[in-house]
Amino acid sequence: MSVEGTWKLSVSTPIGKIKAVVELREQDGTLTGVAHAAGEKTPLGDITLDGDRLTWKQAVTKPMRLNLAFDVTVDGDTLQGTSKAGRLPSSKVTGERQTAPEHQA
Repeated sequence: MSVEGTWKLSVSTPIGKIKAVVELREQDGTLTGVAHAAGEKTPLGDITLDGDRLTWKQAVTKPMRLNLAFDVTVDGDTLQGTSKAGRLPSSKVTGERQTAPEHQA
């Protein structure tokens, strides 16, 4: 299964919904990616695809400095799962792959 592409995400956090765009690319069998949210561009780390389960880590500074761990299940052009920031409760994540060029969030 390919997860390459641009994904529009919605993360339901205790402070409200956060919109993000994640770009995933595969080169020589290795997944790389970046996230765009709250005016910052963040590289993704430890990206792993195991069957339909996709996980990655990223650090953000807005709205506050956090290290996030994402764990989602991909079903075609949609995904859903959770994002966890340290000891904070998990936040629900949903997303869909962009099929036509759009401006980023």
